[in-house]
This record gives sequence, C-alpha cells and structure tokens, in this order.
Amino acid sequence: MVRGATRIARPRRLSAFILSVVAWLPLTFAVWYFAAPIILWPAAMLIEGVARAGFSDLVGTIDQAGATLTFTTTLRPGTGAGGGFISVDVNLLLYSFGMPLLAALILAARETTWKRHLVVGYLVLTPFIAWGGLADFLKNVAITAGPAVASQTNFSAAQREAIAFAFQFGSLILPAIVPAIVWVLMHRRFLERLRNDAAARA
Repeated sequence: MVRGATRIARPRRLSAFILSVVAWLPLTFAVWYFAAPIILWPAAMLIEGVARAGFSDLVGTIDQAGATLTFTTTLRPGTGAGGGFISVDVNLLLYSFGMPLLAALILAARETTWKRHLVVGYLVLTPFIAWGGLADFLKNVAITAGPAVASQTNFSAAQREAIAFAFQFGSLILPAIVPAIVWVLMHRRFLERLRNDAAARA
C-alpha cells in the first residue's frame, strides 16, 4: 500500500513544479522591473567599461536612467559640423528578461542551495546582458542611423556584419537560452528526480 501510494504521488512532482514556476513569475518579474536600476547597474558599468576601452572614439558619455542607458556619442547627424551630437537610448530590460525567468525556476525547484543559485545565476547573466546592450548601441550607430552617421564610425562592411550578428544573437538567443542552460547545469539532480518520476509513471 505504501509503495503504491508513493508511485501515485511521484508523478505529480512535474506538474507541481510547473505550477510553482507560474506562481513565482509575477513576483520575480515585478522585482526585476521595479528594481531594474539596481539590478542592472553592474551590467551598465560593464558596458561603460567596454565602451570606454574599445570605442572611446565613438562614445562621449553614458548615463543610466532606470533601465535605460543613454549614449551621447561623438557622431554628428550629418556630414557637416553642425547639428549637435547623436545620442542613443538602449533599454536593458530587453536583454535581461532571463533574470526573472531564471529566478522563478530556481525558487520553484526548492533546492536548499537556492540562495547560492540566485547569486551565481545573476553573476553569469550580467555579462550577457551587457553584450546585448552594447551590441544594440553599436547596431544603432553603425547600421540603423543611416549612411551619413555610419560612415563616421569607420567600421568596415565585415565589422558591420559582425555587429549585426552580435545584436541578433544578443537579443534573440542569449536572453532566453543562457538562463535555461544555467538552470539545467545547477539542477541536474532535480532533473534526475523528475526523470525518475516520469519513469515511475510509466
């Protein structure tokens, strides 16, 4: 009787986990959205450091307002000397939505090491968020701003292709794939238990 009861209860673990993830998502997304200026500050600092080191000829100042970075560049809107300088706004929320997803998955798994997993996940995702934000800026000045601005960046055709690829990869692939990979690597034992539950159902 006890063994049979155990076999009936085990298959519910996967459905309970999914429901728990869904229950955590509103809270994790709310924290991520309203605490974005703090949560995304390290990524903003990383972006600024890379921009200063690698693209100092393009970037004048970088200011953070909430989740948005404003790049004031050295580029003019046209080929003439007048007209002021181009500024580019980059919304880091577009590249960091994997953070609340990962947090919900971690909390739903109910592992005893959940605090450590949250910290590790945050540290791992931050550079990828910086990748997306910086690629967004470069895409704007090198491609979407138009030939008059792009010509001032002195990027070659191959470099513009690389920027376009980095932007697509950083906006479409990394924000969704990296959190999933990080979670799987940190929860292999949990996944093994889920697999055993599925085998018990069969």
